[in-house]
Amino acid sequence: MNEILFFGANEYPTLIKNESNKIIKPIQFKFENENENEKEKQIKQISSGRYSTIFLFENGKAIEYLKNSNQKPEKIQIEENIQKVTVGVYNEAILTIERKVFAKGIDIDSENPKEFINISSLIEDINDRIIEDIVSGAHSLYLLTSNQNVYGIGSNYYGQLGFDSETLKKTKKPILIMKNVSKIFSGNTSNHVFLLNSNQELFGSGLNGDGQLGLGESIKQTKIYKLTKIQNIPKGKIIDIQCGNFHSIMLIEDENENENPKRKIYSCGRYLYNGLGKTENIREQKIYEFTEIKSSLFENDDNILEISVGGYHTLILTIKSKLIGFGRNNYGELGTGDTGYQPIPIQIEFPELRYNENISNYHVLCGNFHSSFLYYSPFLSPFSNLEEDLIKLFKRKEFCDISFKTKNGEIIKAHKLILKYRLNQNQNQIEKLQEIISNKSIKESNQIFEMIYSNNSKINPKLYSEIKEIINSMKKLKKQ
Repeated sequence: MNEILFFGANEYPTLIKNESNKIIKPIQFKFENENENEKEKQIKQISSGRYSTIFLFENGKAIEYLKNSNQKPEKIQIEENIQKVTVGVYNEAILTIERKVFAKGIDIDSENPKEFINISSLIEDINDRIIEDIVSGAHSLYLLTSNQNVYGIGSNYYGQLGFDSETLKKTKKPILIMKNVSKIFSGNTSNHVFLLNSNQELFGSGLNGDGQLGLGESIKQTKIYKLTKIQNIPKGKIIDIQCGNFHSIMLIEDENENENPKRKIYSCGRYLYNGLGKTENIREQKIYEFTEIKSSLFENDDNILEISVGGYHTLILTIKSKLIGFGRNNYGELGTGDTGYQPIPIQIEFPELRYNENISNYHVLCGNFHSSFLYYSPFLSPFSNLEEDLIKLFKRKEFCDISFKTKNGEIIKAHKLILKYRLNQNQNQIEKLQEIISNKSIKESNQIFEMIYSNNSKINPKLYSEIKEIINSMKKLKKQ
Protein backbone atom coordinates (compact mmCIF):
# COMPACT_ATOMS: atom_id res chain seq x y z
CA MET A 1 0.00 0.00 0.00
CA ASN A 2 1.06 3.57 -0.64
CA GLU A 3 1.83 5.97 2.16
CA ILE A 4 2.04 9.65 1.24
CA LEU A 5 1.93 12.60 3.60
CA PHE A 6 1.11 16.03 2.18
CA PHE A 7 1.23 19.58 3.55
CA GLY A 8 1.06 23.05 2.03
CA ALA A 9 -1.25 24.73 -0.48
CA ASN A 10 -4.28 22.59 -1.27
CA GLU A 11 -4.13 22.95 -5.04
CA TYR A 12 -5.62 19.55 -5.87
CA PRO A 13 -9.42 19.91 -5.74
CA THR A 14 -9.88 16.53 -7.44
CA LEU A 15 -7.58 14.81 -4.96
CA ILE A 16 -7.61 16.41 -1.50
CA LYS A 17 -11.22 17.02 -0.57
CA ASN A 18 -12.88 18.57 2.46
CA GLU A 19 -9.68 20.37 3.49
CA SER A 20 -8.85 24.07 3.78
CA ASN A 21 -6.76 25.80 1.14
CA LYS A 22 -3.78 25.66 3.51
CA ILE A 23 -2.84 22.31 5.04
CA ILE A 24 -0.47 23.35 7.82
CA LYS A 25 0.15 19.88 9.29
CA PRO A 26 1.06 16.69 7.36
CA ILE A 27 -2.00 14.63 6.42
CA GLN A 28 -2.50 11.37 4.56
CA PHE A 29 -2.69 11.87 0.80
CA LYS A 30 -5.10 9.49 -0.94
CA PHE A 31 -5.89 8.66 -4.54
CA GLU A 32 -9.62 9.16 -4.19
CA ASN A 33 -10.25 9.27 -7.93
CA GLU A 34 -8.36 6.09 -8.72
CA ASN A 35 -9.90 2.63 -8.94
CA GLU A 36 -8.95 -0.16 -6.54
CA ASN A 37 -6.27 -1.59 -8.81
CA GLU A 38 -4.53 1.80 -9.02
CA LYS A 39 -4.59 2.12 -5.23
CA GLU A 40 -2.66 -1.11 -4.89
CA LYS A 41 0.23 0.07 -7.03
CA GLN A 42 3.27 1.11 -5.06
CA ILE A 43 4.59 4.65 -5.53
CA LYS A 44 8.08 4.75 -7.01
CA GLN A 45 8.60 8.51 -7.30
CA ILE A 46 6.81 11.86 -7.08
CA SER A 47 7.84 14.98 -8.98
CA SER A 48 6.02 18.26 -8.45
CA GLY A 49 6.27 21.53 -10.36
CA ARG A 50 4.42 24.82 -10.46
CA TYR A 51 1.43 23.58 -12.43
CA SER A 52 1.42 19.81 -12.08
CA THR A 53 2.49 16.82 -10.03
CA ILE A 54 3.33 13.42 -11.50
CA PHE A 55 3.02 10.20 -9.51
CA LEU A 56 5.13 7.34 -10.87
CA PHE A 57 4.24 3.77 -9.85
CA GLU A 58 6.62 0.81 -9.62
CA ASN A 59 4.86 -0.87 -12.54
CA GLY A 60 6.17 1.84 -14.89
CA LYS A 61 2.87 3.76 -15.19
CA ALA A 62 2.44 7.42 -14.26
CA ILE A 63 -0.47 9.75 -13.49
CA GLU A 64 -0.43 13.53 -13.76
CA TYR A 65 -2.52 15.84 -11.57
CA LEU A 66 -2.97 19.46 -12.61
CA LYS A 67 -2.96 22.08 -9.85
CA ASN A 68 -5.90 24.45 -9.47
CA SER A 69 -7.89 22.45 -11.97
CA ASN A 70 -11.05 20.37 -11.74
CA GLN A 71 -9.76 18.27 -14.60
CA LYS A 72 -9.47 14.58 -13.80
CA PRO A 73 -5.95 13.17 -13.49
CA GLU A 74 -4.45 11.94 -16.74
CA LYS A 75 -2.49 8.78 -17.31
CA ILE A 76 0.70 9.50 -19.21
CA GLN A 77 0.36 7.58 -22.45
CA ILE A 78 3.83 6.22 -23.19
CA GLU A 79 4.09 2.62 -24.37
CA GLU A 80 7.40 1.91 -22.64
CA ASN A 81 7.79 1.53 -18.88
CA ILE A 82 8.72 4.78 -17.16
CA GLN A 83 11.75 4.76 -14.85
CA LYS A 84 11.90 8.42 -13.73
CA VAL A 85 9.87 11.63 -14.04
CA THR A 86 10.93 15.24 -13.58
CA VAL A 87 8.85 18.44 -13.59
CA GLY A 88 9.89 22.09 -13.85
CA VAL A 89 7.79 25.19 -14.43
CA TYR A 90 6.99 24.78 -18.12
CA ASN A 91 8.58 21.40 -18.80
CA GLU A 92 7.97 17.77 -17.94
CA ALA A 93 10.06 14.78 -18.91
CA ILE A 94 10.08 11.02 -18.45
CA LEU A 95 12.91 8.53 -18.74
CA THR A 96 11.89 5.07 -19.99
CA ILE A 97 13.36 1.64 -19.31
CA GLU A 98 14.77 1.77 -22.84
CA ARG A 99 16.70 4.92 -21.78
CA LYS A 100 14.75 7.24 -24.05
CA VAL A 101 13.51 10.65 -22.90
CA PHE A 102 10.10 12.04 -23.76
CA ALA A 103 9.39 15.66 -22.82
CA LYS A 104 6.70 18.30 -23.26
CA GLY A 105 5.93 21.90 -22.32
CA ILE A 106 6.40 25.45 -23.57
CA ASP A 107 10.12 25.25 -22.84
CA ILE A 108 10.41 22.15 -25.02
CA ASP A 109 8.02 22.89 -27.90
CA SER A 110 5.97 26.10 -27.69
CA GLU A 111 3.86 25.09 -30.69
CA ASN A 112 2.78 21.74 -29.21
CA PRO A 113 3.28 22.14 -25.43
CA LYS A 114 0.91 19.27 -24.53
CA GLU A 115 2.53 16.62 -26.70
CA PHE A 116 5.38 14.39 -25.48
CA ILE A 117 8.21 14.19 -28.01
CA ASN A 118 11.26 11.92 -28.00
CA ILE A 119 13.98 14.51 -27.40
CA SER A 120 16.74 11.91 -26.95
CA SER A 121 16.32 11.04 -30.63
CA LEU A 122 17.17 14.68 -31.46
CA ILE A 123 20.72 14.34 -30.13
CA GLU A 124 22.99 14.58 -33.16
CA ASP A 125 25.56 12.06 -31.93
CA ILE A 126 23.72 8.74 -32.15
CA ASN A 127 26.19 7.23 -29.66
CA ASP A 128 24.86 9.64 -27.02
CA ARG A 129 21.19 8.70 -27.27
CA ILE A 130 21.19 6.28 -24.31
CA ILE A 131 20.14 8.47 -21.39
CA GLU A 132 20.97 7.59 -17.79
CA ASP A 133 19.39 10.50 -15.91
CA ILE A 134 17.15 13.53 -16.39
CA VAL A 135 16.87 16.66 -14.24
CA SER A 136 14.54 19.63 -14.68
CA GLY A 137 15.41 23.23 -14.05
CA ALA A 138 12.66 25.85 -13.92
CA HIS A 139 12.76 26.45 -17.69
CA SER A 140 15.36 23.96 -18.88
CA LEU A 141 15.95 20.23 -18.94
CA TYR A 142 19.23 18.33 -18.57
CA LEU A 143 20.10 14.84 -19.87
CA LEU A 144 23.03 12.68 -18.71
CA THR A 145 24.06 10.10 -21.30
CA SER A 146 25.66 6.68 -20.86
CA ASN A 147 28.89 8.27 -22.13
CA GLN A 148 28.75 10.75 -19.23
CA ASN A 149 27.95 13.71 -21.45
CA VAL A 150 25.35 16.29 -20.41
CA TYR A 151 22.93 17.86 -22.88
CA GLY A 152 20.54 20.72 -22.25
CA ILE A 153 17.31 21.85 -23.87
CA GLY A 154 14.95 24.76 -23.23
CA SER A 155 15.69 28.27 -22.00
CA ASN A 156 19.20 29.69 -21.73
CA TYR A 157 18.16 33.22 -20.73
CA TYR A 158 20.37 33.17 -17.61
CA GLY A 159 23.11 31.04 -19.15
CA GLN A 160 21.82 27.89 -17.44
CA LEU A 161 22.83 25.85 -20.49
CA GLY A 162 26.40 27.11 -20.23
CA PHE A 163 26.25 29.42 -23.26
CA ASP A 164 26.02 33.17 -23.76
CA SER A 165 22.28 33.91 -23.92
CA GLU A 166 22.84 36.56 -26.59
CA THR A 167 24.15 33.79 -28.82
CA LEU A 168 21.70 31.11 -27.72
CA LYS A 169 18.53 32.22 -25.89
CA LYS A 170 16.66 28.96 -26.29
CA THR A 171 17.07 25.62 -28.00
CA LYS A 172 14.49 23.13 -29.27
CA LYS A 173 16.97 20.27 -29.45
CA PRO A 174 19.48 19.00 -26.89
CA ILE A 175 22.89 20.62 -27.11
CA LEU A 176 26.10 19.33 -25.53
CA ILE A 177 26.99 21.26 -22.37
CA MET A 178 29.82 19.29 -20.77
CA LYS A 179 31.64 15.96 -20.97
CA ASN A 180 32.86 13.61 -18.24
CA VAL A 181 29.94 14.34 -15.89
CA SER A 182 28.83 12.00 -13.10
CA LYS A 183 25.89 14.00 -11.66
CA ILE A 184 23.53 16.87 -12.55
CA PHE A 185 22.03 19.17 -9.90
CA SER A 186 19.29 21.72 -10.49
CA GLY A 187 15.74 22.34 -9.23
CA ASN A 188 12.12 22.78 -10.26
CA THR A 189 12.34 26.56 -9.64
CA SER A 190 16.00 26.97 -10.49
CA ASN A 191 17.59 28.90 -13.32
CA HIS A 192 21.05 27.68 -12.37
CA VAL A 193 22.73 24.29 -12.65
CA PHE A 194 25.65 22.39 -11.12
CA LEU A 195 27.58 19.61 -12.87
CA LEU A 196 29.91 17.25 -10.99
CA ASN A 197 32.66 15.48 -12.90
CA SER A 198 34.29 12.14 -12.11
CA ASN A 199 37.06 13.87 -10.14
CA GLN A 200 34.53 15.47 -7.77
CA GLU A 201 35.09 18.87 -9.36
CA LEU A 202 31.97 21.03 -9.38
CA PHE A 203 30.99 23.47 -12.13
CA GLY A 204 28.02 25.83 -12.34
CA SER A 205 26.32 28.36 -14.59
CA GLY A 206 23.12 30.37 -14.78
CA LEU A 207 21.40 32.83 -12.44
CA ASN A 208 23.80 34.11 -9.77
CA GLY A 209 22.50 37.54 -8.72
CA ASP A 210 21.97 36.33 -5.15
CA GLY A 211 25.07 34.17 -4.88
CA GLN A 212 23.19 30.92 -5.52
CA LEU A 213 26.15 29.41 -7.40
CA GLY A 214 28.44 29.72 -4.39
CA LEU A 215 31.20 31.34 -6.46
CA GLY A 216 32.33 33.72 -3.71
CA GLU A 217 32.27 37.46 -3.05
CA SER A 218 34.42 38.29 -6.08
CA ILE A 219 31.91 36.96 -8.62
CA LYS A 220 28.56 38.70 -8.28
CA GLN A 221 27.38 38.82 -11.89
CA THR A 222 23.65 38.22 -12.25
CA LYS A 223 24.19 35.74 -15.08
CA ILE A 224 27.06 33.28 -15.45
CA TYR A 225 27.08 32.20 -19.09
CA LYS A 226 30.06 29.84 -18.98
CA LEU A 227 30.39 26.77 -16.80
CA THR A 228 32.65 27.93 -13.97
CA LYS A 229 34.50 25.80 -11.46
CA ILE A 230 33.18 26.25 -7.93
CA GLN A 231 36.07 26.92 -5.56
CA ASN A 232 36.23 26.45 -1.78
CA ILE A 233 33.83 23.49 -1.72
CA PRO A 234 33.52 21.94 1.75
CA LYS A 235 35.66 18.84 2.23
CA GLY A 236 33.96 15.52 1.66
CA LYS A 237 31.94 13.68 -0.96
CA ILE A 238 29.13 15.62 -2.60
CA ILE A 239 25.98 13.53 -2.17
CA ASP A 240 23.40 16.02 -3.42
CA ILE A 241 22.84 19.66 -4.30
CA GLN A 242 19.30 21.00 -4.39
CA CYS A 243 18.65 24.32 -6.11
CA GLY A 244 15.93 26.80 -5.16
CA ASN A 245 14.90 30.03 -6.79
CA PHE A 246 17.52 32.19 -5.06
CA HIS A 247 19.55 29.66 -3.05
CA SER A 248 21.27 26.27 -3.09
CA ILE A 249 21.66 23.56 -0.46
CA MET A 250 24.54 21.05 -0.55
CA LEU A 251 24.74 17.68 1.22
CA ILE A 252 28.29 16.54 1.98
CA GLU A 253 29.50 13.23 3.39
CA ASP A 254 32.72 12.94 5.41
CA GLU A 255 35.64 11.38 3.56
CA ASN A 256 36.43 9.12 6.53
CA GLU A 257 35.75 5.49 5.68
CA ASN A 258 33.44 4.90 8.61
CA GLU A 259 30.52 2.50 8.34
CA ASN A 260 28.13 5.43 8.84
CA PRO A 261 30.00 8.56 7.69
CA LYS A 262 28.62 11.84 8.97
CA ARG A 263 26.67 14.08 6.60
CA LYS A 264 26.55 17.86 6.80
CA ILE A 265 24.55 20.48 4.88
CA TYR A 266 25.70 23.81 3.50
CA SER A 267 23.82 26.73 1.96
CA CYS A 268 24.42 29.80 -0.16
CA GLY A 269 22.23 32.49 -1.74
CA ARG A 270 19.75 35.06 -0.43
CA TYR A 271 18.09 35.03 2.98
CA LEU A 272 14.77 36.38 1.68
CA TYR A 273 12.13 33.70 2.43
CA ASN A 274 14.69 30.88 2.20
CA GLY A 275 16.22 31.32 5.64
CA LEU A 276 19.34 29.44 4.52
CA GLY A 277 19.11 27.59 7.82
CA LYS A 278 21.13 30.26 9.64
CA THR A 279 20.59 31.91 13.00
CA GLU A 280 20.78 35.35 11.41
CA ASN A 281 17.46 36.83 10.37
CA ILE A 282 18.54 39.57 7.98
CA ARG A 283 16.11 39.07 5.14
CA GLU A 284 18.10 40.79 2.40
CA GLN A 285 21.53 39.46 3.35
CA LYS A 286 23.31 37.11 0.95
CA ILE A 287 25.86 34.36 1.40
CA TYR A 288 28.16 33.97 -1.59
CA GLU A 289 29.91 30.73 -0.59
CA PHE A 290 28.58 27.45 0.73
CA THR A 291 28.60 27.66 4.53
CA GLU A 292 27.57 24.99 7.01
CA ILE A 293 24.09 24.86 8.54
CA LYS A 294 24.33 23.73 12.12
CA SER A 295 21.53 22.37 14.27
CA SER A 296 21.25 20.01 17.22
CA LEU A 297 18.35 18.41 15.35
CA PHE A 298 20.65 16.54 12.97
CA GLU A 299 24.00 16.68 14.75
CA ASN A 300 25.20 14.54 17.66
CA ASP A 301 24.17 10.91 17.14
CA ASP A 302 21.68 11.56 14.30
CA ASN A 303 22.52 11.80 10.59
CA ILE A 304 20.93 13.27 7.48
CA LEU A 305 19.27 10.79 5.15
CA GLU A 306 17.88 13.06 2.43
CA ILE A 307 17.21 16.71 1.55
CA SER A 308 14.80 18.47 -0.80
CA VAL A 309 14.52 22.12 -1.82
CA GLY A 310 11.60 24.02 -3.34
CA GLY A 311 11.48 27.61 -4.46
CA TYR A 312 11.78 29.02 -0.95
CA HIS A 313 11.76 26.13 1.54
CA THR A 314 13.90 23.15 2.49
CA LEU A 315 13.07 19.75 4.00
CA ILE A 316 15.45 17.31 5.69
CA LEU A 317 14.85 13.68 6.66
CA THR A 318 17.17 12.02 9.20
CA ILE A 319 17.95 8.39 9.93
CA LYS A 320 16.19 8.78 13.30
CA SER A 321 12.92 9.62 11.54
CA LYS A 322 13.07 13.35 12.13
CA LEU A 323 11.44 15.58 9.54
CA ILE A 324 13.06 19.03 9.64
CA GLY A 325 12.36 22.17 7.63
CA PHE A 326 13.16 25.84 7.25
CA GLY A 327 12.33 28.73 4.92
CA ARG A 328 9.07 30.25 3.72
CA ASN A 329 5.88 28.82 5.18
CA ASN A 330 3.06 31.05 3.87
CA TYR A 331 0.91 28.08 2.86
CA GLY A 332 1.99 25.67 5.59
CA GLU A 333 4.58 24.04 3.33
CA LEU A 334 6.79 23.38 6.36
CA GLY A 335 4.01 21.47 8.12
CA THR A 336 4.72 23.16 11.47
CA GLY A 337 1.06 23.84 12.29
CA ASP A 338 1.24 27.54 11.45
CA THR A 339 2.26 29.79 8.55
CA GLY A 340 5.17 31.56 10.20
CA TYR A 341 8.49 32.04 8.40
CA GLN A 342 11.25 29.77 9.78
CA PRO A 343 14.81 31.01 9.18
CA ILE A 344 16.47 28.09 11.01
CA PRO A 345 15.77 24.32 11.09
CA ILE A 346 12.68 23.28 13.05
CA GLN A 347 11.35 19.77 13.66
CA ILE A 348 8.01 18.89 12.06
CA GLU A 349 5.54 16.60 13.78
CA PHE A 350 3.76 14.09 11.56
CA PRO A 351 1.42 11.08 11.96
CA GLU A 352 3.01 7.77 12.85
CA LEU A 353 4.52 6.21 9.76
CA ARG A 354 3.34 2.81 8.68
CA TYR A 355 6.84 1.59 7.76
CA ASN A 356 8.85 3.62 10.24
CA GLU A 357 11.21 0.72 10.99
CA ASN A 358 12.80 1.28 7.58
CA ILE A 359 13.00 5.07 7.30
CA SER A 360 15.55 4.79 4.46
CA ASN A 361 12.64 3.87 2.18
CA TYR A 362 10.96 7.24 2.79
CA HIS A 363 11.65 10.31 0.70
CA VAL A 364 11.02 14.03 1.08
CA LEU A 365 9.94 16.29 -1.76
CA CYS A 366 9.45 20.03 -1.89
CA GLY A 367 7.04 21.09 -4.61
CA ASN A 368 7.68 24.12 -6.75
CA PHE A 369 6.67 26.76 -4.21
CA HIS A 370 3.82 25.86 -1.87
CA SER A 371 3.63 22.08 -1.37
CA SER A 372 5.56 19.27 0.31
CA PHE A 373 5.48 15.47 0.38
CA LEU A 374 6.85 12.67 2.55
CA TYR A 375 6.32 9.31 0.89
CA TYR A 376 7.25 5.65 1.13
CA SER A 377 9.06 4.19 -1.86
CA PRO A 378 11.19 1.06 -1.42
CA PHE A 379 11.60 0.91 -5.20
CA LEU A 380 13.23 4.31 -5.75
CA SER A 381 16.79 2.94 -5.67
CA PRO A 382 16.40 -0.81 -6.12
CA PHE A 383 20.10 -1.38 -6.86
CA SER A 384 21.58 0.93 -4.19
CA ASN A 385 22.80 -1.98 -2.05
CA LEU A 386 24.26 -3.67 -5.09
CA GLU A 387 26.15 -0.48 -5.99
CA GLU A 388 27.75 -0.43 -2.55
CA ASP A 389 28.64 -4.10 -2.84
CA LEU A 390 30.24 -3.54 -6.25
CA ILE A 391 32.70 -1.09 -4.75
CA LYS A 392 33.44 -3.49 -1.89
CA LEU A 393 33.99 -6.31 -4.40
CA PHE A 394 36.44 -4.18 -6.34
CA LYS A 395 38.58 -3.98 -3.19
CA ARG A 396 38.48 -7.75 -2.54
CA LYS A 397 41.40 -9.33 -4.41
CA GLU A 398 39.94 -12.83 -4.40
CA PHE A 399 37.14 -11.61 -6.67
CA CYS A 400 39.35 -9.71 -9.14
CA ASP A 401 40.26 -11.34 -12.44
CA ILE A 402 41.17 -8.50 -14.80
CA SER A 403 44.34 -6.43 -14.48
CA PHE A 404 44.97 -2.83 -15.49
CA LYS A 405 48.42 -1.23 -15.59
CA THR A 406 48.75 2.39 -14.39
CA LYS A 407 51.19 4.97 -15.76
CA ASN A 408 53.70 4.04 -13.04
CA GLY A 409 53.58 0.36 -13.95
CA GLU A 410 51.48 -0.53 -10.91
CA ILE A 411 48.76 -3.15 -11.28
CA ILE A 412 45.17 -2.47 -10.27
CA LYS A 413 42.60 -5.25 -10.46
CA ALA A 414 38.84 -5.41 -10.88
CA HIS A 415 36.20 -8.03 -11.62
CA LYS A 416 35.63 -8.48 -15.33
CA LEU A 417 32.01 -9.53 -14.91
CA ILE A 418 31.26 -6.44 -12.84
CA LEU A 419 32.87 -4.15 -15.40
CA LYS A 420 30.84 -5.78 -18.14
CA TYR A 421 27.73 -5.19 -16.07
CA ARG A 422 28.57 -1.53 -15.60
CA LEU A 423 29.72 -1.06 -19.21
CA ASN A 424 26.78 -2.89 -20.77
CA GLN A 425 28.89 -5.97 -21.62
CA ASN A 426 30.93 -3.94 -24.09
CA GLN A 427 34.45 -5.34 -24.53
CA ASN A 428 35.52 -2.26 -26.53
CA GLN A 429 34.72 -0.05 -23.55
CA ILE A 430 36.84 -2.26 -21.29
CA GLU A 431 39.75 -1.94 -23.73
CA LYS A 432 39.25 1.81 -23.83
CA LEU A 433 39.27 1.82 -20.04
CA GLN A 434 42.65 0.03 -20.08
CA GLU A 435 44.02 2.80 -22.31
CA ILE A 436 42.73 5.48 -19.92
CA ILE A 437 44.14 3.74 -16.82
CA SER A 438 47.56 3.48 -18.46
CA ASN A 439 47.84 7.27 -18.20
CA LYS A 440 46.61 7.53 -14.61
CA SER A 441 48.05 7.06 -11.13
CA ILE A 442 46.83 4.29 -8.82
CA LYS A 443 44.79 6.84 -6.83
CA GLU A 444 43.19 8.28 -9.98
CA SER A 445 42.46 4.75 -11.21
CA ASN A 446 40.65 3.87 -7.99
CA GLN A 447 38.54 7.01 -8.38
CA ILE A 448 37.68 6.02 -11.96
CA PHE A 449 36.51 2.55 -10.90
CA GLU A 450 34.41 3.88 -8.05
CA MET A 451 32.87 6.40 -10.46
CA ILE A 452 32.04 3.57 -12.88
CA TYR A 453 30.43 1.48 -10.15
CA SER A 454 28.36 4.33 -8.70
CA ASN A 455 27.11 5.70 -12.02
CA ASN A 456 23.68 4.40 -13.07
CA SER A 457 23.77 2.09 -16.06
CA LYS A 458 21.36 0.06 -18.13
CA ILE A 459 20.61 -3.12 -16.20
CA ASN A 460 21.47 -6.43 -17.81
CA PRO A 461 19.29 -9.00 -15.94
CA LYS A 462 21.55 -11.97 -16.68
CA LEU A 463 24.71 -10.24 -15.49
CA TYR A 464 22.85 -8.77 -12.54
CA SER A 465 21.90 -12.28 -11.45
CA GLU A 466 25.49 -13.51 -11.77
CA ILE A 467 26.83 -10.56 -9.80
CA LYS A 468 24.32 -11.17 -7.03
CA GLU A 469 25.65 -14.72 -6.71
CA ILE A 470 29.19 -13.39 -6.40
CA ILE A 471 28.10 -10.90 -3.76
CA ASN A 472 26.28 -13.59 -1.81
CA SER A 473 29.38 -15.80 -1.85
CA MET A 474 31.42 -12.85 -0.61
CA LYS A 475 29.02 -12.37 2.31
CA LYS A 476 29.24 -16.08 3.16
CA LEU A 477 33.04 -15.88 3.26
CA LYS A 478 32.81 -12.86 5.52
CA LYS A 479 30.67 -14.78 8.02
CA GLN A 480 33.12 -17.71 8.15
